[in-house]
Amino acid sequence: MVQQSDWSIDDIQNVWQLVSKLHEGQKYGGVNEGERVEYINHIGSVVFEVLNAVRLTENMNSDLAVKCAMLHDTIEDTELDYEKVSDLFGNQVASGVLALTKNENIQDSFEKMRDSLSRIKQQPIEVWAVKMADRISNLYEPPYYWNDEKKLRYIEEAEIIHDELKDGNEYLAERLKIKIKEYYRFLSSSN
Repeated sequence: MVQQSDWSIDDIQNVWQLVSKLHEGQKYGGVNEGERVEYINHIGSVVFEVLNAVRLTENMNSDLAVKCAMLHDTIEDTELDYEKVSDLFGNQVASGVLALTKNENIQDSFEKMRDSLSRIKQQPIEVWAVKMADRISNLYEPPYYWNDEKKLRYIEEAEIIHDELKDGNEYLAERLKIKIKEYYRFLSSSN
């Protein structure tokens, strides 16, 4: 099925340039010991997942979905705040990005995630899609320094995300379910 996109490629390129600059120098642990991966790789992975979902989902606001995917970690991990996101991209995008941002005042990681999921569920389904795409991207392979306990906790969180958001996008929900199942191969007990 061919869908019309509701975004401008020039607009999206400009957002990508901004996001690339904002995340410049940020890295995360790779699969191999000592490996550090540019954080923009994660952002791109989430965008690719969302673009595929847009392609396979009818009546999805691709502009909102793609912009939220590109910006999903900016409030959390860069100097860009809600007001600036709103000024640059409008209230709908800013509200979506804010919902995707963890509340650092909550200490417990499960409570932090549940709070975020609650706020995401008050947003359009495109924001739900970004959260599922984010977790799918994070389930490709774990960082080399994660132990089995951390991996199992991550699976448990992924299952909660799936259960809470599965009605937001059928394609991404199914993809997330598959990625969760495949992630068990990274446990040392499965080797």
